Amino acid sequence: MTTAPALPLGFNHLALANLAAQSAEQISLAAVPIVAVMLLGAGAGEVGLLATAQTLPFLLLSIPLGLMADRLSRRRLMVAAELLRALALLGLAAMAVSGQVSLLGLAVLGFLGSAGTVGFSVTAPALVPSLVPRESLGAANGRLELARSVAFAGGPAVAGALVAAAGAPGAFALATALSAAAVLLLWRLHEPARVLAPRRHPWVELRQGAATVWQHPLLKPILLTAVAWNTAWFVLQAAYVPYAMRSLGLDAAAVGFTLAGYGVGMVIGALLAARLIRSVRYGQAVILGPAVSVLAALVMVASIVWPSGWLAGASFFLFGIGPIIWTISSTTLRQHVTPGPLLGRVSAIFLTTNMGARPLGAALGGWIGTHHGLAACLLVAAGGFVVQLVLIVASPVRTLQHLPEPA
Repeated sequence: MTTAPALPLGFNHLALANLAAQSAEQISLAAVPIVAVMLLGAGAGEVGLLATAQTLPFLLLSIPLGLMADRLSRRRLMVAAELLRALALLGLAAMAVSGQVSLLGLAVLGFLGSAGTVGFSVTAPALVPSLVPRESLGAANGRLELARSVAFAGGPAVAGALVAAAGAPGAFALATALSAAAVLLLWRLHEPARVLAPRRHPWVELRQGAATVWQHPLLKPILLTAVAWNTAWFVLQAAYVPYAMRSLGLDAAAVGFTLAGYGVGMVIGALLAARLIRSVRYGQAVILGPAVSVLAALVMVASIVWPSGWLAGASFFLFGIGPIIWTISSTTLRQHVTPGPLLGRVSAIFLTTNMGARPLGAALGGWIGTHHGLAACLLVAAGGFVVQLVLIVASPVRTLQHLPEPA
């Protein structure tokens, strides 16, 4: 069996910054709905609106930031984006300390923090191929996803424990400190010089990137599968916290620990991903995540019949362990088949459609929860996960024996 290639030392600053930034994001994302439910009595509708505000920047800003990532210094763009997130988190901490928590304040600052997340998320996949050789892309993506997995595992649990023990200020203060550390690490990152393509009208560049995605037989099904997954995921997310606290009888700390099951699954999946991807056909590795997501959704639905925090935690664990293999394998595939000058735009198109589906899912989940009950959200989400599995199984990705030649 072949071993994974070693990663350059210069990649470490990006990996550490990614760990700090992802941890800050996960702590804040978990703390906001818990604070809203505990202090403001928010229900599925209000939590859905907060999730919509936190995800709307992916729909509005991914394309402009993707164009910037292909035109400007990617390191500087990431520094500016992470600094914006740090300032938004500082605002959340100040609001919590002053006792002036409101749904509007949580939504506005959540929107600004997510705008920073968009800049980071668009630029990082485009920057990685300039830091590591092509044969190391899978290992590099695995390292970044492992850091994200650790953040998912620890962030919700830390947020729930801090909110339960010390209130909202402690959680938001820690998130701010981690985001500031990411800014410093990114500032020290060395970005290799690259030749920039001649600038054309933004619409021309955008059409080129969109055509690359839509006409490619491998990129298009990956995009559609991710859209379906993200929509279903945020239908579930909009309902889960009120469902867990009201239907399953969990307190803030217990909710945090069930959400942490997602991160634990991601850590295990990230550790197993490289070995798994090297030992099976590449198409099988890509399909594994969508298949496990269907199983995870069914476990969550089972908690309607047998109310249990353990079932909810097991569901989130499965949602972590499978899709992280999808993320690593599909991102590596995308980087292989996308020409270097188009990486920023293609990443932006994926974020716009995939992550832009999240406000739709959050709003849909909020509406379903308000008008048809929280259990209905779980059932609709399960149907969405079935759709995403069908899309990828019916595509040419399923037949891939190995990675295609780099573009």
